[in-house]
Amino acid sequence: MLITTQQILDAVALGMWPFVRITGLCMVAPVIGGRLVPVRVRILFAAVLTLIVVPLVDTPTPQMLGLGAAIVAVREIAVGLAMGFAIQMVFDALVIGGQTIAMSMGLGFATMVDPQRGSMPVLSHFYVLIGTLMFLALNAHLALVGVLVESFRLLPPGAEGLAAERAWDLVSFGSRMFSGAMQMALPAVASLLVVNLAFGVMSRAAPNLNLFAVGFPVTMLLGFIILAASVGNIAPVLEALLDDALSLAASLTSGG
Repeated sequence: MLITTQQILDAVALGMWPFVRITGLCMVAPVIGGRLVPVRVRILFAAVLTLIVVPLVDTPTPQMLGLGAAIVAVREIAVGLAMGFAIQMVFDALVIGGQTIAMSMGLGFATMVDPQRGSMPVLSHFYVLIGTLMFLALNAHLALVGVLVESFRLLPPGAEGLAAERAWDLVSFGSRMFSGAMQMALPAVASLLVVNLAFGVMSRAAPNLNLFAVGFPVTMLLGFIILAASVGNIAPVLEALLDDALSLAASLTSGG
């Protein structure tokens, strides 16, 4: 049986281009894209996912050599990065919400070094942990894989890549990230604002009162109580954010 070089290249390209897009997704996607996950594990996960995806979709096989192949590779990586970044912004909303609450209750100095985002408040770590568990419990990771498989039908390898309108939609989703963060933090921040106003009235009524000695521990104690009462507000906001992010990831390759 005669096997030509072109047949070999076509066979490799059949799985190569999906692998490039999936690798771009795995670079920034939540959980698998964390810096604590070794690079070899990410590559292995991308390879296994490619073996599962390739039989499910009928992808074209662009040339693997030349300048055109390099352009296709950059486009495929950009598509994967954009889809993963859309989901990652949901977790950034958790970080912003936790940081806002921590600054309001006096826990802004209590920070930890996160390999993914650098130094951030402990409360943000707590919110990210809750978000990660909910992300897995809601099967959002499976929904993301479904969006990824569908993207090969809507935007096959070798196409024009992300449209300018879709890239702008990804940038505009940043406003949704900040609004979601404020929705998570608003109950606690509003309650702590009332506490701070009460201490302001007390300082005017009793100028000799040492607010740093009295107000700081009281604000922190009330902050933990308010946080425990409002932590249930995270679930519906996070679920809505994940729905919007998955819809955005699906629309990035729709071309419409």
